[in-house]
This record gives sequence, C-alpha cells and structure tokens, in this order.
Amino acid sequence: MKQRVAIIGAVAIAMLLGACARPGASAGSLTAATQPTTAPGQPAAEVPLASGTSAVPAGNTSGQASLQPLTKITLAMAFIPSVQFAPFYVAQENGYFKSAGLDVTFDYGMETDLLKLVGMNQLQFMIGSGDEVILGRSQGVPVRYVFRWYRQFPVVLFAKASEGIKTPKDLEGKTVGISALSGADYVGWKALSYAGGVDTSKVRLQVIGFTQAASVMQGRVDAAMDYAVDGPVQLRLAGQPATVIPVSDYMDLPSNGIITNDQTIRDHPQWVAALVQATLHGLQDTLADPNAAFAACLRAVPEAGGAQTAVNRAIFDEALKVWQGPPGTLGQSDSAAWAKAAAFMQQTGLVDQLVPASDLYTNQFVAGQ
Repeated sequence: MKQRVAIIGAVAIAMLLGACARPGASAGSLTAATQPTTAPGQPAAEVPLASGTSAVPAGNTSGQASLQPLTKITLAMAFIPSVQFAPFYVAQENGYFKSAGLDVTFDYGMETDLLKLVGMNQLQFMIGSGDEVILGRSQGVPVRYVFRWYRQFPVVLFAKASEGIKTPKDLEGKTVGISALSGADYVGWKALSYAGGVDTSKVRLQVIGFTQAASVMQGRVDAAMDYAVDGPVQLRLAGQPATVIPVSDYMDLPSNGIITNDQTIRDHPQWVAALVQATLHGLQDTLADPNAAFAACLRAVPEAGGAQTAVNRAIFDEALKVWQGPPGTLGQSDSAAWAKAAAFMQQTGLVDQLVPASDLYTNQFVAGQ
C-alpha cells in the first residue's frame, strides 16, 4: 500500500521532463480536496464563447467569410516555460490555434491535482503522461488521452561508461540513484527493473533528489534514473562519456500527450479536434524545421536564450528524438502499448485494478491525418 500511495502522489500531477521542466510531487491521492481554477459556479466549459473573445475569419479564409468568435481554452502545462514545449509554441506563433478557432492560454504551475480538475471538468485540457491516465481511471476519474505527443517514454538509466553497465541486470550489486520514491523516475525504474528481469533485492536504491548528474559524475552512485534530456545531457556537455539505457527499450510506456475528460469529448468534440489538429500541425512543423522551431521557443521563452542557448539547444535536440514517429502516425496511440502499461501498473501494485485499454485513450481526433 505504501508503494501505491507513493506513486499516486507522483503521477497525479502534470508530468513534464527535463532540466527546465521538472515534475513536482503531490502530497496525496487524486481524492484530495482541491480548489477550482475557474470562478465558483462557473466551470470553464460553460463560459460564454462570445464573451471577451477576439475573432478570426471562419475557416481561416483571410477575411472572406464572416467573423467567428474564438473559443477560450486553457492548456495546463506543468511547472515553467521550456523549450520542451516547442510544438505548442510553434502552433501558437504560426496561428494554428486561432485558425482552428481557439484562443489558447498556457497555464504553467505546480498544481498537484490537475488530473482531478480535468476529471471534474473544472479544467478541460492538460499535458500529462499515460501512467497518470491509468492511475486516474483506476480511481474512477473520467480522463482520457487524446493526442500522443511523445513517441517514447523519456526516462533513462545512465552511468559513466567506465562503470561497464550495459543492461539492467548489470545493476545487481550496484547503487542506483533516484530523485524520489515517486514520480517519473520511479515509474521508469519500476518498468526497467520489471521488464529487464532485475532482482531488485540486489540493488541499492538511493534517493538523491535532483542531483543525478552530479551524483553519477562524483561516484556517489553507480547509475541514476533521469530524463534523457537532463542527466545524460549534463554529462555529455561536461565531456564525460556515458552509457544510457532508455526505459523504452524494455517497456515503452505511453508518455506525454494531451489529456481531456469524457464530458468534454461528448459535449464539445470540436474543441478537442481543434486543439489536437492545431497541435499536430505545430509538431509536424517542429520536426520538419527544428531550427525554426527552436527560434520560436526563444521568442516564447526569452530566458532560454543568451548564455543558456547552448544548453537549451542540447535539451531541445534530445527532446526531438522522442517526438519523432513514422509518417502518418503522429499523435496516434497504440492499443497494445496501453494494455501492456496498464497490466504492468496493476501487476506491480501501482494501481489496484486492471484498466481496459479502451477506457484510456481515443484516436478519433487524429485519425486520417
């Protein structure tokens, strides 16, 4: 039970990766009390669309059609602005949200109950990971994943190359650093050890906070779990040869994407379709022209430039790798991957019951791209 409570505290937040966008930790489960982000008695879904909105030509016809009001929506994007949100900045800058009829506000923060807010329809959209959806559904929260942004689970195990760690089994007899016994690193560790056949009784798991790179470089641990864009990038920039073992090589859990709720899908499918298609366009542009996308990031997040440009470019380039997918499949979820992830979480005690894959996602808004 302690293990399950720990993971609930970790994945009930919007989880985004990286040096510039670290996940937070929740103090409790999804059933904890929370305050709505909209005015009392005024859920976001019920805000009159014509009130306080700007207008664009219907169908993006450059003024040839009657003006239509933009629908105001909020997209919760955890923690702080980061170059890792590139597809959304590109979609915003290139006008794809407006062309789709949306006035999108990015809401950054460390809200620990985002998933509950979405489930209650007090917030309609968030960026989150597949394990969050599995957790929420297992607790009766009616959330659903509608757009697959990350094609690979972004957490890795990394070590100095001199440690000779080649496979997960090589960790037996070693000390592995982890930020906390919760969060994405912990989910990644559970998946890697589970799928990699590691005898965890032979591994010393050491909580080291967000000091993975320093702890590995200084030999305080033999290896560490971290995001691919964080610890391994820091070692590379420091000139330290590293071995990197992606969790996705052993179990590719559904990762970051757009999450909404069943009520929004039922009552306002046009909102979901508009957000998904505009984001898809931004992602396609990002992958087609990374230099232009990175420039858009620096305009959206000026603090990522200047002396930080090189570091943030390295982070951005690493993130690109987990966004790429075969032509025609961007945004689409895989049923088998969801079923495998749900079974893993149930079998390892991260959730109490097995959740059917069909309850977790839909491809209806990205089909036929």
